[in-house]
Amino acid sequence: MMYEAMKHEELIPVSKKRGGRLILKSGHVTDPAGGIDCIMDIAIRGDRIETIGKDIPAKHGDRIIDCKGLYVWPGLIDIHLHISDLYEINTNTAYGAVQDGVTTGLSPGAGNTFMTPALLGAEADRGLPVNVGVYLGGANILGSMLSEEELILLFQGRLSQSVKEQKMSRNWITNQTAQFAVGIKEHMGHFLMDDARLKSLLRIAEESGLLFMSHTQDIAHTRKVCGMAEGRPVHLGHTNAAGCGTHGEAYTAMKEAVTLCKQTNITGEFVTTMLRKGLGCREGLLMDKRAQDAALQALADGVVNIMVSDGQNQSAMKGFGDTRDNIPCILELIENRVLGRKRAVASMTENPARLLYQRTENKEWKRYGNLAVNSYANVTIVSPEYKRATYVITNGIITSFESRYMRSCGKAGYWVSKFGTTKNMGVGELPIFRS
Repeated sequence: MMYEAMKHEELIPVSKKRGGRLILKSGHVTDPAGGIDCIMDIAIRGDRIETIGKDIPAKHGDRIIDCKGLYVWPGLIDIHLHISDLYEINTNTAYGAVQDGVTTGLSPGAGNTFMTPALLGAEADRGLPVNVGVYLGGANILGSMLSEEELILLFQGRLSQSVKEQKMSRNWITNQTAQFAVGIKEHMGHFLMDDARLKSLLRIAEESGLLFMSHTQDIAHTRKVCGMAEGRPVHLGHTNAAGCGTHGEAYTAMKEAVTLCKQTNITGEFVTTMLRKGLGCREGLLMDKRAQDAALQALADGVVNIMVSDGQNQSAMKGFGDTRDNIPCILELIENRVLGRKRAVASMTENPARLLYQRTENKEWKRYGNLAVNSYANVTIVSPEYKRATYVITNGIITSFESRYMRSCGKAGYWVSKFGTTKNMGVGELPIFRS
């Protein structure tokens, strides 16, 4: 038989045989956090950046990717991306995201409950090509029997197991994993809450080290939430949705949203699809042209410095944009001289990572959004000609090539939360019940 001469080790999967480095050669590296914007090499060992420099020599066992003519960026961080939202996994949003260059995505579903870290965490355990994390829905957080003080203790990781069992859930898996969120999402379009509950969520988020995100569309509601914050941090989700005219005059609302983002405690984000020539997505929202100009000026002025996709068009739970617009938008902002190269790339790398570090105070977030030595090897390699990701590397593993998900990538993605990186949630192989 033709296989009889093969040695046993030749049948071992490639991912198990890797012992050397992965070297990215001769690409135009833009790493805003490191101040780099030139032709360089990057060496990756395991899931970390080993070194970055000129003409890194290859050694026996190293693998090389020729990046000549390509842009090499830190892996894109999309902090507003509906991944498997409402536990919908059939449209493979995680796989679509990595094909479009995303290496870390945070899912902000308003319907996310205390069970979400367990359910989506199990998918990560079984194998996803992208780092994932979640915001929990504000209304669902307040729907348990836990008091405000107990919720703060929960998200600090200090609430006793007995209190969880009495007041939150009888499911021990949920009780073990509920605190592994990155933030709280308040969504006026799904659940209306009175002022007391909104203030409670703001306090819980601040004292727990969670990012508080508010659904931005109705400028009157946004104004109200920012006022109620009384100096507490608020992040305005898809801020440029205010400029679509669904709730009041578009240009006026967009200008007010930008003004709110000038406050020291208020941050914002813009949906990439809405910043492009088409003004948005027809199955989402379209911006008014004057409102779009105001948003682009806010980017140029640095008032808003984070961009997101808000989802994918093929998903059951759609946002207002699409991950396919992320890379083209970044390149067009550079081409149209709205932003310089480093500032444009930073909008989906260094800047969201910095915001997560500031809100969670977890230094682990400094290992994301950059190409520094010992950072996680998340890299997006872009073709400037086709405006798409040629290669995507998640934690040192090639997860996409030419906008095609690599089925051999295995469990490349990790779980991320306010506590940092969890490589395995320990949920994917567990039975539901135990004695």
